[in-house]
Amino acid sequence: MTPLGPVAGGEGAHARTRRRRRLWHNDLVISSQDSQRKPTRRLVIIGGGPGGYEAALHARTLGADVTIIEDKGMGGSAVLTDVVPSKTLIASADTMNRFTEAQDLGVHVAGATSDDDSLNGLEVDLEVVNTRLLRLAVTQSRDIRRGLERDGVHIVEGRGSMLDDRTVHVVAADGMEYDLEADAVLIAVGAHPRELGSARPDGERIFNWTQLYSMTDLPEHLVVVGSGVTGAEFASAYNGLGAKVTLVSSRDQVLPGEDADAAEVLENVFERRGLNVMSRSRAASVERVDDGVVVTLNDGRKISASHCLMAVGGVPNTEGLGLENTGVHVSESGHIEVDGVSRTTVPSIYAAGDCTGKLPLASVAAMQGRIAVSHFLGDAVRPLRLSTVASNIFTSPEIASVGITEGDVRSGRYAADVHKIPLPNNPRAKMMAVDDGFVKVIARKGPGTVLGGVVVGPRASELIFALSVAVSKGLTVDDLAETFTVYPSLSGTISEAARRLHQRL
Repeated sequence: MTPLGPVAGGEGAHARTRRRRRLWHNDLVISSQDSQRKPTRRLVIIGGGPGGYEAALHARTLGADVTIIEDKGMGGSAVLTDVVPSKTLIASADTMNRFTEAQDLGVHVAGATSDDDSLNGLEVDLEVVNTRLLRLAVTQSRDIRRGLERDGVHIVEGRGSMLDDRTVHVVAADGMEYDLEADAVLIAVGAHPRELGSARPDGERIFNWTQLYSMTDLPEHLVVVGSGVTGAEFASAYNGLGAKVTLVSSRDQVLPGEDADAAEVLENVFERRGLNVMSRSRAASVERVDDGVVVTLNDGRKISASHCLMAVGGVPNTEGLGLENTGVHVSESGHIEVDGVSRTTVPSIYAAGDCTGKLPLASVAAMQGRIAVSHFLGDAVRPLRLSTVASNIFTSPEIASVGITEGDVRSGRYAADVHKIPLPNNPRAKMMAVDDGFVKVIARKGPGTVLGGVVVGPRASELIFALSVAVSKGLTVDDLAETFTVYPSLSGTISEAARRLHQRL
């Protein structure tokens, strides 16, 4: 080829030659990479709850071949018997609460009086409520399955167990048995309600939290044993629906381990709404009688009621998984021990969700599953940081929190300032006739970095997001204070609390 001289706006021969060599070299590199490309990696997931199906979707986006094994339906217990149905029930109760207390806003059912025993003239049809929530759970499960199938995830209806660190034995719903080989296995089998030998649920008068939705009539008197998150949520919900409720709490306050100020607000609301909290009481037994139940406390006192809910914690579904064949370390409580990237003591086996003993939240399970997949497939990954997890208790009012607690500050673990503002001071809250709640912000002394926060009030689950972003991204109180909020809005109290914590230069 005869070299050409440079032309205006063009390139010289040497430049063109260098460009051709560069392209040729790049072609060689690309071709070399193609010839050495690793085969598709195979992931088998046992369990179709949030930890499992979120991991499956993420793995497909990263090009893995994915099989998920689930025996109850996609979404697992979170969708079918726990989170989706319970929060749908709570939505109905929340509507009752808002209308019941709407008389201050000048709203009432025609013909109802302020002393009307039927909650401002309202009544609940529990059979309709439960039919709707169960239908919604099934619909959500079906939608999850369709999404997985659309993304190319192989779904097996059945149960899986480990034969070794890379082999899963499948017992399918149709009776077939076979083995699946995998490059990695993710275990996301969840947990089930804990039962006491002296208070066995029968699904008619004595319930665990998966069985309540079989009721067609509102319980005349429901005793809830256990004042943790599950017990408090159901006690609040059935109280809101109009049932008489007694909450048996073994601790000094409801929601042990949660923010003490938030627990106090909730107890005050319970008292105002006629919900009886029996503190420092422990149930010894629950006996079925002809027309109801008798709950016997450790000190000999007895409570006669129509129904009883046992909300005394959960047990991981790790029995029968064949983990003893793999070397995976399991704690005395049956939880699978994992590190920050959801890896067990066996490199090819990961675990996510309630079976790991981390925070029992669907959001945490989903994050653990995605982190496991990213680590397994070599994608960028950040280890799980529980200090950035936002959680919400769906009582009325809601209680949301993120980051460190005020107890952590008082114990000396952190040098931080805490500021709390009552939510009823907020202009929008006054317009909405909100009588209860607060916003609390915790910031590191000196730089003012937001380390934690608590919101108690309507839709606290939505309001906590601003504080969650601040905690996870290391924002300061000044960052929050200098961000515009809508006026009037409940979120304005978050900005105000941040301004009160301004660090002067």
